[in-house]
Amino acid sequence: MSDNEIIKITEKTFEEIKHIDKQGNEYWYARELMIALEYKDWSKFKSVIQKAIIACKNSEIVVGECFRQLAKTSKMPNGGEKYIPDYDYILNRYACYLIAQNGSPKKKAVALAQTYFAVKTRERELTEQEYLELSENDKRIYDRNLAKKRNRALSDVAKKSGVENFGKFNNAGYLGLYNETAQQIKDRKGLTQRQEILDYMGSEELGANIFRITQTEAKLRRANINDENLACVTHNYVGKAVRKTIQELGGTLPENLPTPEKSVSELEKEKKKQLKLKNNNTKKLK
Repeated sequence: MSDNEIIKITEKTFEEIKHIDKQGNEYWYARELMIALEYKDWSKFKSVIQKAIIACKNSEIVVGECFRQLAKTSKMPNGGEKYIPDYDYILNRYACYLIAQNGSPKKKAVALAQTYFAVKTRERELTEQEYLELSENDKRIYDRNLAKKRNRALSDVAKKSGVENFGKFNNAGYLGLYNETAQQIKDRKGLTQRQEILDYMGSEELGANIFRITQTEAKLRRANINDENLACVTHNYVGKAVRKTIQELGGTLPENLPTPEKSVSELEKEKKKQLKLKNNNTKKLK
């Protein structure tokens, strides 16, 4: 069976075990997800769930919104009853993503789940309108802000992993994804030292970098790395893996994508001006 066939079957599995409540919200049961991720022992899978819950807390997201315990009362041989408070969990998509991130990297189903839930979670993070309905400029603004948030999380984890030279660490990731250092990317894009690389990316290029950032953060967490050189090797490895995925999917490599004329900062300023003008016009009409 080819990798593409395996990916399709895996995606179908995650969709088939998805449930929808009366309000139209999607959710998964942890015990069903356990089987899909090739775990056989509930106690071992619960330890993965606990790691995911800690990661959720560290992300400053309300745990109860992502992980809801399901209790069960089990009859005992002596006629009594045993109360099990965490017999199962109701999970939202982000919870599934965190569980996949903390699962065993040796399991192929876990690796595929990491990609599946990472992409789907990013698409679902918009609350007012679906990501695909946004204009390219609005996608860039949204993705750039998402990249900032993810980069902060990566920096925190990298620091705990022994990184002190963040220029070296960031270059390792860029070299993996682009075969270029940060300075070489700036030179190619025609940017000054003060201009941010991520500000001059289209949504497709930003998406590749967000994936690099999130996967590096997850890998550093799982491996409990405490050495700067090893952290840099990890960042480079993830960057190369993302690059290889783009190539295998027949996508455009990031260095070959066009550089937008306007930065995301400029787009945000223009948007603020338009909003201010619209508000002033509204006040005049009143």
